[in-house]
Amino acid sequence: MSMQRTGEQGQVPSRHERFFKKDDYWYYNTREGVAIGPFDNLSEAREGASEFIEFIMGAGAPLIPTLERYGRHAA
Repeated sequence: MSMQRTGEQGQVPSRHERFFKKDDYWYYNTREGVAIGPFDNLSEAREGASEFIEFIMGAGAPLIPTLERYGRHAA
């Protein structure tokens, strides 16, 4: 069962696995649907995701539409 994240209200949205492996490399997906990687192992992918979240928190709202636009066009 999914729980609400800080700041979320209403029904809990569907959650998907953030990390995945493809061709012996690890990647993570952002909320906006952008796959980021490759990483040599899951630990590095987790660290990368954590650093990405810190970056987004500091960058603020103006960056979100850009990520959503690229997410729609990601292969």
